[in-house]
Amino acid sequence: MTLATLSDVLKPALAQGYAVGGLVTLGWEDMRAYVAAAEAEGAPVILQAGPSCRQHTPLPILGKMFRHLAEGASVPVVAHLDHGYTFDECRIALESGFTSLMYDGSRKPLSQNIDETARIAEMAHGAGISCEGEIGFVGYSGGEGSDGTDPEEAAVFARESGVDAMAISVGNVHLQQDKEGGLDEARIAAIEAVTDLPLVIHGGSGVPIEQRKRLSRNTAICKFNIGTELRMAFGAALREAVNADPDRFDRVTILRETHDPVEAAARRVIRAFR
Repeated sequence: MTLATLSDVLKPALAQGYAVGGLVTLGWEDMRAYVAAAEAEGAPVILQAGPSCRQHTPLPILGKMFRHLAEGASVPVVAHLDHGYTFDECRIALESGFTSLMYDGSRKPLSQNIDETARIAEMAHGAGISCEGEIGFVGYSGGEGSDGTDPEEAAVFARESGVDAMAISVGNVHLQQDKEGGLDEARIAAIEAVTDLPLVIHGGSGVPIEQRKRLSRNTAICKFNIGTELRMAFGAALREAVNADPDRFDRVTILRETHDPVEAAARRVIRAFR
């Protein structure tokens, strides 16, 4: 088994100057393709179950799926809860075999975010797994606006929350379908100056590829969450498979044709972080 915690894969990344892909899963087809991509690239991978994934499939089932893939993988695989919003949700993920919990208290006042995140971190560490927290709010394309991370608040959060990795808001936005944006590198440097924690970028699909490469090599950003661009690859492959033969109805046959395109897209993502 190559099941790993978040710390297992991020500590070497921080020390050696690379990043690990936190790949957002929605079902068996994409998570299997992500592990195949990671094996082909010889890289670790973080399988992430976010809120929309959890609406579709219960946490205990997702935990078994992630662990089954890890058991057969030749590279480290992290089973990660993405954007857990309650203590109970994080507890269920832990009990379901997840090896990393991301608690999202970013919409809350700093002191409340620290207190609640610290409680999750204590629970995670007591079970031998990792915890990620978020300071500053990462908004959504066409939705809620972002609230950029204040470096002084980041220093307090890093020191008092007990997290193993810290997600920050530095110009990144969830659900971006293009790469015309870019991250605020001056703010990243200011945050790096006050903490030695591995840093995490949510909404990584909107970050230009060249900037991903540069930041992976030269900063403490050790994890980029990538979802939208991989979902777009899956959607395009599924649409092509359905349209290729309107008489087909067997979803197993149809979904099988999404594997290679999604694996190829995931390989491109992972390669940029090396």
